[in-house]
Amino acid sequence: MSIWWSLHLRREAASVPLARRFLLGTMETAGVDPDISFDLSVALSEACANAVEHGGDLTAPGDSGTGRPRADSGQYRVTAYLDGEKCRIEVSDSGPGFPARRALRPAAHSHRAETETEAESGRGLDLIQQLSDHVQFGNRPGRGAVVSFDKVLKWREGALLTV
Repeated sequence: MSIWWSLHLRREAASVPLARRFLLGTMETAGVDPDISFDLSVALSEACANAVEHGGDLTAPGDSGTGRPRADSGQYRVTAYLDGEKCRIEVSDSGPGFPARRALRPAAHSHRAETETEAESGRGLDLIQQLSDHVQFGNRPGRGAVVSFDKVLKWREGALLTV
């Protein structure tokens, strides 16, 4: 037995807790271990927050610089798959996507002074990596960024979905 769902959400801050509650409700009903559910819900919140903040800056194809936003720039999509062994979550948007090469920050503080923006940049993506077993950050040409992450599931005693 498995569960699959997809939400098309507006790029508004209120959509982040909505997606998180939907995921938590699904996992609670299915019988997923609460610690696993919490980790995935935090990772999902970070991915959704990134989509809300960065996910709609592209202009419509062929707009010749008029600055018109793409028709889907006000939305992003969350898709979740739960099966007997793992949960896979994908968050996609219609923004500019990730830079060609994501710079890695050293673990130790450098002598160079960081601005507040530089210090905050990428923390959500790092958190997603720490809370998941497998993560992919990618771009769809002309269609925005995609963040996919997986986690092996643990189940409560008597769970509805099991291996």
